[in-house]
Amino acid sequence: MHAGMVTTSPDSPVAEAAAAMVREKVGSALVMQGTFLAGILTERDVLKAAASGSDLTTVPVSAWMTKDPQAAAPDTPVEEAAQIMLLNGFRHLPIVEGRRVQGVVSLRDLFAGRISRPTQPRSAAS
Repeated sequence: MHAGMVTTSPDSPVAEAAAAMVREKVGSALVMQGTFLAGILTERDVLKAAASGSDLTTVPVSAWMTKDPQAAAPDTPVEEAAQIMLLNGFRHLPIVEGRRVQGVVSLRDLFAGRISRPTQPRSAAS
């Protein structure tokens, strides 16, 4: 999970949210209405907005975000989070405890937690 997430407001321009996503090297921005999670804007949403011909410097995030996104709790097992994401076609899942957003988990995060990398390269003799 990434606790250092990008957040934006529903009224912010899509271009501004996309620039923050690029700057922070993340694939989504949580759309906050005060402390309430109102939506999520993903790379796919930005691409759809761009392909529509909309002026991304003026069109608001609310026009392209996924409203009231499905979320998981911090203690949700990895397998359950992966199943939620895969069954619904999500690549990013907000993590919420009570009404407070804790972070975002991505498919990349889930895979990284499951794939172990050798600490040293294997020699050809082994």
